[in-house]
Amino acid sequence: MDEPVLPERPRLAPGVRLHFDKTRAAWVLLCPERIIEAEGPASEILKRCDGTRSVAVIVDELAAVFAVDRAVIAHDVTEMLTDLAGKRLLAS
Repeated sequence: MDEPVLPERPRLAPGVRLHFDKTRAAWVLLCPERIIEAEGPASEILKRCDGTRSVAVIVDELAAVFAVDRAVIAHDVTEMLTDLAGKRLLAS
């Protein structure tokens, strides 16, 4: 199986959306036939997947928001977005 390709400017795929679920009091990713809870920093990453920001810009913004080393954030963002791309939840 091919390695998933991380889009340069990730956005949620058609039919996928980020939604705040009041019942759960949490952000969830609504996907065809499933719901994925987006806890903590995951929701902040997903909020920025709008097709206008590059992965580098997302990393820079989150490093500033969370006051964490950019290398740590870059690893986490890349890992999460690669996983979502592999599940076809991201589009380029």
